[in-house]
Amino acid sequence: MRDYFLRRLLLVPPTLIGVTIIVFAITRLVPGGPLERAIMETQQMSMSGGGGSQMAGQGMAISEAQLDRLREYYGFDKPVLQSYFHWLAKVVRGDLGSSYRYNEPVWDVIQQRFPVSLYYGLVTLVITYAVCIPLGILKAIRHRTLVDNISSILIFIGYAIPGYALGSLLILFFAVRLEWFPMGGFVSYNFQDLGPGEQALDLLSHSVLPLTCYLVGSFALVTLLLKNHLMDNLAADYIRTAVAKGVSFRQSVTRHAVRNSLIPIATTFGQNITLLVSGSFLIETIFDIDGFGLLGLTAILDRDYPVVMGVVLLASLLLLIGNILSDILVALVDPRIRFQ
Repeated sequence: MRDYFLRRLLLVPPTLIGVTIIVFAITRLVPGGPLERAIMETQQMSMSGGGGSQMAGQGMAISEAQLDRLREYYGFDKPVLQSYFHWLAKVVRGDLGSSYRYNEPVWDVIQQRFPVSLYYGLVTLVITYAVCIPLGILKAIRHRTLVDNISSILIFIGYAIPGYALGSLLILFFAVRLEWFPMGGFVSYNFQDLGPGEQALDLLSHSVLPLTCYLVGSFALVTLLLKNHLMDNLAADYIRTAVAKGVSFRQSVTRHAVRNSLIPIATTFGQNITLLVSGSFLIETIFDIDGFGLLGLTAILDRDYPVVMGVVLLASLLLLIGNILSDILVALVDPRIRFQ
């Protein structure tokens, strides 16, 4: 098993190279990149400051020397592969480049927004598994009872409502009408001036509505996945054999059925690692949360390619590590599985 995970770790670098080289090539081929936008802005400035005596189109010309300087500034003066390996060499040294929009190192831009999405991701992950696993066990044991039916109705209603749509309704009702919670933001503007207790309350008040939107969609998947697999295991022969040999039903569920039912949960756990930082850019947009997901969307719209590459690199790395973590959890949950 050790050799298997070592091979998986050795596959991470070439996989990252394959993903990033595809994205890097796309950023060089799509229209409307930073070079075109810089040319357009230069032309607009020339037209607005050229005066009425200039002929139409005369102030719009850009010399070849200016174009060469723009291509060199944005890294478009070299072939795609040469530019990519130049970027890759900088990444190996820990340099992700500089943002076109923020005029700051990409790592600093990501680092400023990473804790925000990490906070929401961790809290969402902990609450989801802490609530959904016991709820899934209860629904499987109490199948077709009042508890199962009511919880299923509530879960499917929450699953059917998109998080961003629910966020708009929550803001209108709880923030605007009732004024129970802030309308948005991660913390208040005077957060640094508050005491420790007041800072905790301020963070909590800003987190209630966004966390509700994050949680509403993930509850159904984990709960029903565990319930369905647990019901299949409860109907299996080994559970009936254990009960026939004198093992109590509670011990049969907790020691045998639940452990086998956690295998699909462990399989999908690694994929949630990416959600720890990517979050939902729609929810972050609605609640004005300057997180990692909103940063990636803004970078794509602004053609801020160094930030796009940094976001893709980090998200891909977390996804690969998450898949390896899922294999480790599956091997721990199911002793029958031994990766070779």
